[in-house]
Amino acid sequence: MKLIKHILKAKGHDAWTITPDEPVYNALQLMAEKNVGALVVVRNEEVIGVISERDYARKIILRGKSSRETLVREIMTSPAICVTSDKTVEQCLSLMTDKHIRHLPVVDDGKLVGVVSVGDLVKSIIGSQKELIRQLENFIQEHSSIT
Repeated sequence: MKLIKHILKAKGHDAWTITPDEPVYNALQLMAEKNVGALVVVRNEEVIGVISERDYARKIILRGKSSRETLVREIMTSPAICVTSDKTVEQCLSLMTDKHIRHLPVVDDGKLVGVVSVGDLVKSIIGSQKELIRQLENFIQEHSSIT
């Protein structure tokens, strides 16, 4: 059973953050610069929300608002749904499916230690399945040559 801490160890612990009082435009610039689909919103190092491209599309563009005049706190998803690094990939995928979210901040002992996306988790599951298939093929080859 793969844990979130294993995912973070492989992909890194980078978690891009922004404060709630920044303009949405700044959040979009940072997302583009870092090639990520969401940022963790923090106040005094506490995770208070998440702002995603989806928030921008649905709460700025579709409502005719300005990303330069709207603050992150006005459109972020809050409170943030977070997990600890000892959760399993399956637990996190289930949570993401139930809550209709694509990014999960990972918080251990009150400290942000990373972010996982649905893509990270799917990639992990595919990798695990490929390894299982390889092991089964080896097992079959070893046992078919014995008989």
